[in-house]
Amino acid sequence: MIDDDTPWEPPLAGSEAEHLTGALDRLRTTFRFKADDLDSAGLQTRVGASTLTLGGLLKHLALVESYTFAKKLSGEPIGAPWDTLHDGTDDWEFTTAAADSPEQLYALWDDAVERSRARLAAALAEGGLDQLVHAAHPDGRRASLRRLVCDLIEEYGRHTGQADLIREAVDGRVGEDPPAGWRPRSGAYRIR
Repeated sequence: MIDDDTPWEPPLAGSEAEHLTGALDRLRTTFRFKADDLDSAGLQTRVGASTLTLGGLLKHLALVESYTFAKKLSGEPIGAPWDTLHDGTDDWEFTTAAADSPEQLYALWDDAVERSRARLAAALAEGGLDQLVHAAHPDGRRASLRRLVCDLIEEYGRHTGQADLIREAVDGRVGEDPPAGWRPRSGAYRIR
């Protein structure tokens, strides 16, 4: 049963795949809550000496979503829009986000998450969490789908904490999770 007021909550007693995908989606939703409904100035706010911005985090996580569920999962090219945007330098997504409009940044992340959800669901249906994926160590040992999901949970955990601090500096928004009934005001993110 999904609570309509907090549909991002993972199941209380589900399968391993349901728990992992539920934890990932809760982190995605909490990150989106922290980044939601900001103008360019809000998305470019920095805290202290850090160069991180919410806009940069949106773009970075969109790239990580795309890379994880294309290249790492099946070896497929990362595809649009990354194949024409990325200049190959480290931290490119962080430094170029200031030139993107809020609408572009929200769409980039929202679209990447939807593609990732579809690819992950298809992979789970094909072989579950134990299946080996394209990503491998130099010695040839391949990662499991479970490892990809856990790595993405870790990535969101780190960046959601950073987003929490930045958002508080923008307008005082705080909170561990979105409040009951919260829905995004910008972009097309669908809560699951």
